[in-house]
Amino acid sequence: MSLITRLSSRAAERAAARAADAVGDRTVISASERRRPGIRVGLTLTHVFLAVGLVVAGLGPILWLAKSAVTPTQDTLQQPFALWPNGIDWANLETAWNDIHIDQYFLNTVVIALGAWFVQLFVATTAGYALSVLRPRYAPILNALVLATLFIPGIVLLVPLYLTIVNPPLPGDVNLLNNYLAVWLPMGANAFNILLVKRFFDSLPREVFEAARTDGAGPFRLFWSIVLPMSKPILGVVSVFAIIAAWKDYLWPMLVLPDPAVQPLSVRLPAVQSQTELDVFLAALAIATLIPIAMFLLFQSVFLRSAGLGGAVKG
Repeated sequence: MSLITRLSSRAAERAAARAADAVGDRTVISASERRRPGIRVGLTLTHVFLAVGLVVAGLGPILWLAKSAVTPTQDTLQQPFALWPNGIDWANLETAWNDIHIDQYFLNTVVIALGAWFVQLFVATTAGYALSVLRPRYAPILNALVLATLFIPGIVLLVPLYLTIVNPPLPGDVNLLNNYLAVWLPMGANAFNILLVKRFFDSLPREVFEAARTDGAGPFRLFWSIVLPMSKPILGVVSVFAIIAAWKDYLWPMLVLPDPAVQPLSVRLPAVQSQTELDVFLAALAIATLIPIAMFLLFQSVFLRSAGLGGAVKG
């Protein structure tokens, strides 16, 4: 009798597990399969292997750079993976900041990144607002033209864009070389950001816009008081994209900013590499990575939240 009872209970457990699998979200491995010892151990080992691999591949170079930034040159060359065999040399950071003028180049990079961020955010939000919310009759044509620019390689536009910067269509003898506008303005014409913002604006509830128009809100008031406050997730994403792209850009700033006094870190660090000790140069590289790392730490929730781009209003 007890054997029949045990068999019945096991059958009931299997039926309950199958019912739970049917009700819940079914994945490649079902919940009942996960409870098997062999599969559970295999999954655990796979997760540990992937986690360790991602940490080594992702954080490994950054941690090594941080270690090498305060390590003497000989230690880095002879024992690159040893933890400070002859002590820590904090003077590398001070030398990189003062002697290589990292402070000046760092400030130039911050100015370029902030200007590019403002121009890209302004163009992306206003263009996305016009295409998604205002929706003029020719909006589909504009949308198709913006999308078509994504298929043009950037290197093809390099020469005509440079000639435009050298001789812009402005009255008088104007030259934008060694002017930060030469970096900011081309970065504003970013079709990817425009389409990204437009797609997000398309998901916003139209009832809110109609209610605002009924209350007398004009296009500017609707944009400033309704659309932008509802679009914080996409504004954060575009901000990160804009700042990181400006921070790491090399070719275009090198062409339009030939004066070393106004060049960013991405241009000056390769130029001074041959004249700098290895430990000081690695310290300069470590300083240059501070802003991207800080941006990730500040905006990581924007990327990690699965519903970040799904919508801005509930209920």
